[in-house]
Amino acid sequence: MSGKKILLVEDEAAIREMTAMALERVGFSTIEAENVQQAERLLSDDLPDLILLDWMLPGGSGVELARRLRRDEVTREVPI
Repeated sequence: MSGKKILLVEDEAAIREMTAMALERVGFSTIEAENVQQAERLLSDDLPDLILLDWMLPGGSGVELARRLRRDEVTREVPI
């Protein structure tokens, strides 16, 4: 699984850091966002292989972000 990149979108720092650490231990690369705006910026730079997305985020809903990602041709195939 080496080389697989996961975008982790979680506003609670402790949960985000622990999840990232666990994923990195088993060989995944992680990029982290704490809100919808950061996630959108990161997605515009480089597509991950998977998105782990919190439902409730400051500055926007994770559910609404997931819906937008599904409608977008560029991101619709990325598993959430």
